[in-house]
Amino acid sequence: MSFASKNYSFVRNKLLNKEEIAFLDVREEDPHAQEHPLFAAGLPLSRIEIDAYGKLPRKDIPIVTLDDGEGYAELAAKKFLELGYTDVSIYQGGVTAWKAAGGEVFKDVNVPSKSFGELVESKRHTPSLSAQEVKKLIDEKADVVVIDVRRFDEYHTMSIPTGINVPGAELVLRIPDLVPNPKTKIIVNCAGRTRSIIGTQSLINAGIPNEVNALRNGTIGWTLAGQVLDKGQSRKFKEVSNEITQTAAERARSVADRANVKRANFADLAQWQTQADRTTYFFDPRTPEEYEAGHLPGFRSVPGGQLVQETEMVIPVRGARIVLADPSGVRANMPASWLAQMAWEVYVLDDIKASDLTAQGPWKAPMPNLPSVMTVDPKTLSSWLQADSNTLVVDFSTHANYVKGHIPGSWYALRSKLEDALLTLPQVDRYVLTSTPPELAAFIAKEFTSLSKAEVCVLSGGNKAWTDAGLEIEQGATHLASPPIDRYKRPYEGTSVDPAAMQAYLDWEFGLVEQLGKDGTHHFWVL
Repeated sequence: MSFASKNYSFVRNKLLNKEEIAFLDVREEDPHAQEHPLFAAGLPLSRIEIDAYGKLPRKDIPIVTLDDGEGYAELAAKKFLELGYTDVSIYQGGVTAWKAAGGEVFKDVNVPSKSFGELVESKRHTPSLSAQEVKKLIDEKADVVVIDVRRFDEYHTMSIPTGINVPGAELVLRIPDLVPNPKTKIIVNCAGRTRSIIGTQSLINAGIPNEVNALRNGTIGWTLAGQVLDKGQSRKFKEVSNEITQTAAERARSVADRANVKRANFADLAQWQTQADRTTYFFDPRTPEEYEAGHLPGFRSVPGGQLVQETEMVIPVRGARIVLADPSGVRANMPASWLAQMAWEVYVLDDIKASDLTAQGPWKAPMPNLPSVMTVDPKTLSSWLQADSNTLVVDFSTHANYVKGHIPGSWYALRSKLEDALLTLPQVDRYVLTSTPPELAAFIAKEFTSLSKAEVCVLSGGNKAWTDAGLEIEQGATHLASPPIDRYKRPYEGTSVDPAAMQAYLDWEFGLVEQLGKDGTHHFWVL
């Protein structure tokens, strides 16, 4: 099958004109993170059926698939057509051709957000303190509060001593309760730079009376200063009073108005949810717990701080419309103020009442119908594995999930490297495919069957069904049939990172503003 191809000028003109385009890097995350165009969002070939409908709601959106000559762009384009998308092209010549045409390429992940954060600091001179200065304040028991704006799991892994976890979008709402004295100094930290810059500037923009500083270079800077991080902490914010909520709402609304955030009502919502010629994303930026207790139908849970930090991961259509909904207004207006400065068309839905929050439970990604496959239940599979050695389980979960826990004896494999994986996997009479989420294995089964002469079936309910049945799991990278390139190892993750890698990461961040200037397609501005 041959596909239409698009070139540098087509993609660049779409970006410059703020027209909708899904420019998708369909490689795995690690090669994507080595170098890619600024707005080439990562959507790996391996997960297209799982991610496409949730991330690309409009079937006639212009899709341009990108690789670097591996052939993934063509395979991805074929899958998009099979899923009902109608305007699908490949980027001719891949990343190499983008560079040859004069296009700028960027390293790492979440680059639009990180480069925007650096631009904010360069324009606003966001105040910061060094790791040594912050440690001195803590050691002297000064009137200072350290606020960690990352996800709770990141904070729990490693944190600044005394730090309290308040994810970014919660700051303006929670700080008046956590720091009631306006003379108390507030230190905002993340792992590196972006979220602490955005968090600090959020409090300043909102008019919080305290002195606020970012911890310069976050936990990386702390570690490079030879200082020790805490592990396993669980200090979090509490619920706040109606009075505090009202004041925070006024502050957040003022910031959003200054950033030219647009307002929406339920009539707009009804129109946009059925609009065929425009991509609209509907997000609930509150905590996942609040979302699951009750939310507006059709809205996806994406906590506001992470939405600003990882925008392209949930909004791969550049030029799309974004609608945020939070009954208090605070968690919608503050992220919206940043998204507006990142040149998104962003609206906040007003006048939400508790009675409007009629949907409950976690968000479920829309998916195509599952293919018809042969399945096996967990107990039968367990008996097969105990009875003979001619059954092998192949796990297509992320490498991180596989390491965390998998069926004993199962092998990790990547869908995008399936042919190579089959050369490594032990040859058996029967393969059982499993995954998290469980639907992924079902989509892979046909491809696997076409490459193998063995019987192929799928574990019904995937890994969750196995653990729910009380069956044993093992941990660690025990059997790898594919290289673990589905996730780029961030230089600030974990508790044992090479200092040289951390310093290189900081040096890279410092250079992002210059790269933005060279790229010229971003339309970013700073309040």
